[in-house]
Amino acid sequence: MLATKRAAKKERRRRPGSIWLGINFFAWMEILFRNHFQVEWPRVPLVIVITFASLINTLLRWFEGAIYGCKVARMEIKDPPLFIIGHWRCGTTLLHELLGLDKRHTYPTTYECFNPNHFLLTEQLAVPLLSFLVPTHRPMDNMAVSFDHPQEDEYALCNLGLPSPYLTIAFPNQSRVYVDYFDLERLAPWALQRWKQTFVYFLKRITFARPKRIILKSPLHTFRIRILLKLFPEARFVHLVRDPYIIFPSTIQMLSSMFRTFGLQTPDFVKLEDYVFEIFNRMHEKLEETRRLIKPSHFYELRYEDLVREPIIEMRKLYCSLGLGAFEAVLPALKNYLAEVANYQTNRYELTSKMRAKITRHWGKIIKRYGYSVINEHPVE
Repeated sequence: MLATKRAAKKERRRRPGSIWLGINFFAWMEILFRNHFQVEWPRVPLVIVITFASLINTLLRWFEGAIYGCKVARMEIKDPPLFIIGHWRCGTTLLHELLGLDKRHTYPTTYECFNPNHFLLTEQLAVPLLSFLVPTHRPMDNMAVSFDHPQEDEYALCNLGLPSPYLTIAFPNQSRVYVDYFDLERLAPWALQRWKQTFVYFLKRITFARPKRIILKSPLHTFRIRILLKLFPEARFVHLVRDPYIIFPSTIQMLSSMFRTFGLQTPDFVKLEDYVFEIFNRMHEKLEETRRLIKPSHFYELRYEDLVREPIIEMRKLYCSLGLGAFEAVLPALKNYLAEVANYQTNRYELTSKMRAKITRHWGKIIKRYGYSVINEHPVE
C-alpha cells in the first residue's frame, strides 16, 4: 500500500497536464454528466481548467471548419492506411515509431491526437510554444514522447466527442463505459455511421496536412477489422503478439498508471484483473473471426520478441510481405533510430506462481496458439 501511494505521488509530480485538455465543450460536458460530476475535490481545479480549455477548443474547431472544412471534405485518402493491431503492451508503439521513420508514411502525431479539434489551425504555432508541457517519457514505461511522435488515434476520437472505452480513464471507479465501442458491429446503425464519419474526417485532415500513407496504431482496431475493411478495402494490417505472461502485468501497470495520472478520482482498481483477462480473450476471439476477411498479402503477423531481437531483418520481411516499397529507402533512418534507443530497458515483472497459474487458466489457449510456453499448466477455461 505504501509503495502504491509513493508511485501515485511520483506520477502526480511529473504530470504536466491532462489528456482531456484538447476535448471540445460538448464532449466534455457529456463525460461529466454521464458520471454525475463525481470528481474528487483535489481534481476540481483541473476540471475547471479543462472546461475553460474545452470552450476554446470548440471555438477553434469552428474557425478551422470555416477555413479548411470544404477543402478537407474534398480530400481523397488515396493510399490505403496501414493498421497496427494487437493487445496493449505488445510492442505496437515501437512498430508505430519504426514505420513512421519512412518519409513515404505519415501518422497522427501526439499533438494532433490530443488536440484533434483544431490542429490544422494551430499545430505549427503551438508545437514550438507548448512542447515544454509534454513529458519526455510516457508515465507507464520509458518510451520517449513528444508532440511530434506517433500517437494512438483513439485519443483523437475521444477528444472529438466519440464514445470510447478509453473514457473509463476519466472516472475509473465508475462502471466500464461504452463497451460496445470495442466491437463496432454491435452499434446501432446511426451510431456506427457517426463513428465512421468522424474517423474518416479525422484521417482526411491528416491527409490534407500530409498526403501520404497513414500508419495507425490502436489495440481497439483489432476488434474493428470488418468495419475498417468496409472503409478501406485495400488496407494493410500488422498484428503484433507478445508473451502473455509479460502482457498481463504490463497491462495492469499501464491501466493503473493511466487511472492515477489522468483520472478525476483516486482509482480503487476493483475488478481490474478480471477486466484485463476478459478483454484479452474477446480481442483474440474477434481477431480469429475476422482475420480471414483480409487478403493474405495485406496481413502480417509479427512477434515482439523477434522484432526487438532482429529489428532490421523483421522490418525487411514486413515491407516485403505487405508491399510497402523499397526497404533500402528507410534503412539509414532505421539504423540511426536503433542506435539512439540501443540502451532502452523494458520494464521487468516478477509474477508469483499463483498469478502465473491464473494467467494460464484464463489465456492458456491463446498462449499455445502463438507458440509461447505454458507455465504452471492448469485446465484451460
